[in-house]
Amino acid sequence: MSATEATEHDRTGESDLAPGAPGAEPEPAPGATPPQAPPLLARAAAELVGSAALVAVVVGSGIQATDLTKDVGLQLLANSTATVFGLGVLITLLGPVSGAHFNPAVTLAEWWTARRGGAGVSLREAAVYVPSQVVGAIAGAVLADAMFGEPLVKWSTHDRSAGHLLLGEVVATAGLILLIFGLARTDRLRLAPVAVASYIGAAYWFTSSTSFANPAVTIGRAFTDTFAGIAPGSVAGFIGMQLLGAVVGLALVALIFMPGRESAE
Repeated sequence: MSATEATEHDRTGESDLAPGAPGAEPEPAPGATPPQAPPLLARAAAELVGSAALVAVVVGSGIQATDLTKDVGLQLLANSTATVFGLGVLITLLGPVSGAHFNPAVTLAEWWTARRGGAGVSLREAAVYVPSQVVGAIAGAVLADAMFGEPLVKWSTHDRSAGHLLLGEVVATAGLILLIFGLARTDRLRLAPVAVASYIGAAYWFTSSTSFANPAVTIGRAFTDTFAGIAPGSVAGFIGMQLLGAVVGLALVALIFMPGRESAE
């Protein structure tokens, strides 16, 4: 995951060596766009692979859980636990390459903030990131189905169009954006792998929608008629609410983390 208004300290990470000392090479913190970004092809590949792996974790753990128990509560517990660990690992691994967005809502929020004068992805970069995330998410769902002997592509029949579920997606996505960009504003993006994974794990349980909070993941999950699936007819509503949640999240960031006045000497 990534946020935009990180300081140079955020984007280069921390070092025990003094600046300028031999071997004091800056390393980007997970969850921050690297200051000297790798080639766009490498970043697109990281977003595609990361999104695919994330959806494979979500869908695969859901299939495994339903095979092991009929208790829906235990199924959700297994699904959320696997997602927490998987997401944390993916952010840690791929954050220094692409920022580990894996989420068009995060990418578009970062692009919007960059338009306002902050650091972040350009329109060209966003136009590469978002399709990579969507293609990766679809590939991840197909891969998970293949690993468990399910039909490779079978549209989900799990309807999620109820109003209270849509509200859950607004809340889940707004909280995610608030967390990521709030970490950037407070110079704590190094905590992104733990913080973002923990938030998603919690939001599985405190939101009615089980916290998709990600348009690419939503599209990918429509391709599997398993525990984690979402009916194609519910996809547009979820994505619309996720984008609305991103707007709400950015507004909360601007309100809560507004710059303070310098005290008079």
